[in-house]
Amino acid sequence: MKILHATAELHPFSKTGGLADMVAALGKSQAAEGHEVGIVTPLYHGIRARFPDLEYSDYEVLVPMGDEHVSARVATLKRSENLTIFFIDQPHYYDRSALYAEDNVEYADNHERFIFLAKAVAHIAQYHSFKPDIVHPHDWHVGMVPVFLKHQAILSGWRAPQSVVTIHNLAYQGHYPADPVFGLTNLPADLFSPSGVEFYGDVNFLKAAIIYADAITTVSPRYAREICTEEFGCSLDPVIRERVGKLTGILNGVDYDEWNTHNNIHLHHHYSVSKMAGKTKNKLELQHELGLPEREDVPLIGTVTRLTHQKGCELILGAMEELLARDIQFVLLGSGDPGLQKAFYDLSIRHPDKVCARIGFDLALSHRIEAGSDFFLMPSRFEPCGLNQMYSLRFGTLPIVRRTGGLDDSVIDPREDAAVANGIKFDGCSAGPLVKAIRKALVLYGEKDLFKTMRTNAMTADFSWRKTAVKYEKIYQTLLNG
Repeated sequence: MKILHATAELHPFSKTGGLADMVAALGKSQAAEGHEVGIVTPLYHGIRARFPDLEYSDYEVLVPMGDEHVSARVATLKRSENLTIFFIDQPHYYDRSALYAEDNVEYADNHERFIFLAKAVAHIAQYHSFKPDIVHPHDWHVGMVPVFLKHQAILSGWRAPQSVVTIHNLAYQGHYPADPVFGLTNLPADLFSPSGVEFYGDVNFLKAAIIYADAITTVSPRYAREICTEEFGCSLDPVIRERVGKLTGILNGVDYDEWNTHNNIHLHHHYSVSKMAGKTKNKLELQHELGLPEREDVPLIGTVTRLTHQKGCELILGAMEELLARDIQFVLLGSGDPGLQKAFYDLSIRHPDKVCARIGFDLALSHRIEAGSDFFLMPSRFEPCGLNQMYSLRFGTLPIVRRTGGLDDSVIDPREDAAVANGIKFDGCSAGPLVKAIRKALVLYGEKDLFKTMRTNAMTADFSWRKTAVKYEKIYQTLLNG
């Protein structure tokens, strides 16, 4: 099977969050299973310098953008025998200092940048020698791909490939004013309607994906159910309910080649479920690196997160104000909302022996926090899948999570099944329930045998991508047999 993924970001070339990890790992896993996989993504600033093996051919994308035509070169990079990355080299759109925004201000032409990306994907699907059976766009940035595929098929008689769209986070939709955005699509006027790409008088890229894709997936089973409700549907729930027969929730996997404790370039001390001494050493080194007292006996709670309302950061702040009277340590790595950045920094200044807040993104440090912590906080208000809780499980760092989305699908609380419990869950969107959950964790930390059992359960849980890739393959095959 020939599969063409499309994404606005892709690890290790570009990344702001889990989208980049997911598409990279899924493509890698599918290629390992023998499928021929291509991934289309922008050539952002700095990629060519970091990956000089990029190759160019004579193939070029040329598509209409309103009254003009815009072109792009396409660079390719072979990652394995069956995996090729197609980089859209359009400097005006993508050669910038950031992917989507600068100083927390979105680029004013993001609508144009990603309409072009979606058109480039459709162009490759039709005209490049790759000739995919399945085109699989991810999230709103490439949400217009399915409608462009179907429109091109109508115009030319071309038999378009089947399309599968994955919704990684319904809260981000690509919702833009009809003027000038719809004109840039070059679609016929009748598609700007409630049954098409129109949404409350505007253009909605993700709605277009939901309407025109042949199949829809989300990144966890619970999130697939949640987005059909008014509470989590972000105003698109009526549209999703109309297409619910095409909707499947598939829990993301983890790339254990990268996120492991025994062969990890970011860790100085390797360890495994049967040899845990290295975890203690990593904890002591993390405390030293972050300027905290080096103590093996103190419970160390960590988090690596985007500092946003969605991630429940205010809940963490409220809980820590109450809990720091106890003998604990807390470390945070993240960036985002300036007010939240300042609040966590101020917390570390007031409690220098108990709190360290590192503002920014640091991949190596995120691995060391996962390895050195005893517990990992993820009190998200909603979480389509989440990856850090699954990283934490493999690292023997018990997750403390709110019961929502993929967090609920991947973490097992002792109240659910004590024999296989691997973390702690709580309900509610306030600091109080989180405080109670952390208190349970602190009690658990003192129960050494139980704590060890839960760590073993955590480290032996299997969220490998091979299992996940098989579920996507079944969806593809159903469409092709259709």
